[in-house]
Amino acid sequence: MTQNINPELGRAALRALIKEGSPLGPLKVMAQAVGRFFQIPLPMFHPYIVFGPQANRKVLVSDREKLFWRNGDPVTTLLRRGVLVVDGDEHDHYRKLMEPSLHPSVLAGYSQMIISHTDRVSAQWRDGQKVDMLIESRKIALLIIMDALFGVDAWNELQHLWKPILKAIEYISPGLWIFWRQIPRPGYRKWLKQFDEYLFEIITDRRRQTMDDLSSDPSSVVHCRSDLLQHLVDAGLTDDVIRDQMLTMLIAGHDTSTALLAWTFALLGQHAAIHERLVDEIDTLEKSPLLDQVIKESMRLYPPIHIGNRVGKENMDFNGNVIPAGSRIFYSIYLTHRDPRIWEQADEFCPERFAQGRTTPPFAYIPFGGGPRACIGAAFGQAEARLVLKRLLQNYRFELLNSKIHAHMGATLEPRPGVFMRVTKRNPKAS
Repeated sequence: MTQNINPELGRAALRALIKEGSPLGPLKVMAQAVGRFFQIPLPMFHPYIVFGPQANRKVLVSDREKLFWRNGDPVTTLLRRGVLVVDGDEHDHYRKLMEPSLHPSVLAGYSQMIISHTDRVSAQWRDGQKVDMLIESRKIALLIIMDALFGVDAWNELQHLWKPILKAIEYISPGLWIFWRQIPRPGYRKWLKQFDEYLFEIITDRRRQTMDDLSSDPSSVVHCRSDLLQHLVDAGLTDDVIRDQMLTMLIAGHDTSTALLAWTFALLGQHAAIHERLVDEIDTLEKSPLLDQVIKESMRLYPPIHIGNRVGKENMDFNGNVIPAGSRIFYSIYLTHRDPRIWEQADEFCPERFAQGRTTPPFAYIPFGGGPRACIGAAFGQAEARLVLKRLLQNYRFELLNSKIHAHMGATLEPRPGVFMRVTKRNPKAS
């Protein structure tokens, strides 16, 4: 049974699209009017939308074997055999190889590196300068992910990498290809080829370094490097498969962190009282409970990965609503996180809702997905956000200069047209 979208609801959805400048507005209108199950009635694009704790659990855990991740979208074309876009044993094999480099037990070893890259970017700011924290957050996130996972200092390569990375993100973002899969997509090949060449050069250099290590001590099977790239090389994967995992982690890892940091600065800029309380707490406490609450609330309102995409292997039942095999299914993290049946003042920025002792139903808060395919870098991303935000708030005052910011549905949920802030140096407490 599919819920119909009547003409009046269609007009309300259109008004929401115009007001919010994003498809998220119409999705909210339909969710409020129809419920946690509906189908988008567009030509050549009519996926089923589900949300809420029960639906999330079904998609992510109990019925996950009835679903394919892999599909014919551009993300699959770009990432090829990347861990994000393969299913079954192949996914499990790659994930097992990659998990040690992102295990919570190793995160402390990244702390100084994260702070160092944060300082390198912020050292370029002039006192009183207007900066776009969306761009600055991306610089920081790129430097951190390249260093942590691949042992590469990309500082001198940022300008060279910037356009290829943005083109790769644009390539996999929603566009007209959703409605017409054969639509020509010029303007990408050159940049994606340049990106590939850069990654293959890193792989070649690492293989050479590994051989040098073995040549100097043939009895040694332990390398001084234990990052993700080394795990992939040691596993005997081909250069092509290693490239696929590197590109997957580079795009997914840095773009989600970029969005999280940028939205957090936007929300703090829009809520001066919370911003000041957070700065005071960071200045006086070694560990700030409010900082964790702010990060969690930022991800609730604007989850970087706001929707999950699956294809049904077989018919699936959602409380009497049957989705036929072969259909596209989206489970909406964004709608779940703003469901007023779960969250009081669901659209308001209230970090205190995550104060210790308060609980939410299982699968009601899933910024990193859930189940066996939950985000492999969840712990790393949260630790990174805490360190970057703490460092910058200790060293600078931030004044938001643009009040009108909307959510853009790209590869992640980005604040557009940006987060323009005036940065002023503080006299931070030594840390």
